[in-house]
Amino acid sequence: MDDLFDAPRPREVRPGEYPVWDEALALVNRDLAALLPDRGPLRLLALPPWGQEDAEREHVYVALPDGRWHGNDLWHGSEETLGAALDAVAEAAQDTVVACLWQVWPVCAEHRVGMHARTEDGRPVWWCAGGRQPDSAHVRAAVGELDGPHRPRRARRRRR
Repeated sequence: MDDLFDAPRPREVRPGEYPVWDEALALVNRDLAALLPDRGPLRLLALPPWGQEDAEREHVYVALPDGRWHGNDLWHGSEETLGAALDAVAEAAQDTVVACLWQVWPVCAEHRVGMHARTEDGRPVWWCAGGRQPDSAHVRAAVGELDGPHRPRRARRRRR
């Protein structure tokens, strides 16, 4: 029997083991590559079940390429639909990037604030709370559809 203080060792999740989470992670990695191209793709790691409560289920995390992760595991049941998987994986990816790299991601180029994953019209999106202007909150893109840093057009100045 393992000692109570021995931490279980993570293992890399094999492709196809959790196909819906794999698909969600591929979309989130597309967003990561669009805004942080030098960071490399995120991956799934699993820890074996421990304790009496989860004796049946391993814990799956979204990790950096070097194996570091932060936050909770992907919630049980989120692998049943792509929408739920995108919500769970996007949130976990954001927790890992922010906590391990000390870098806000993703950032809205228009307002220069961090965005959050949420569901709008039944699909997971990156949502920006906006700037200081009232009603400036907006959806930037669906999860998996972020493009490179978007620079808003500046108003043309009149020449005198």
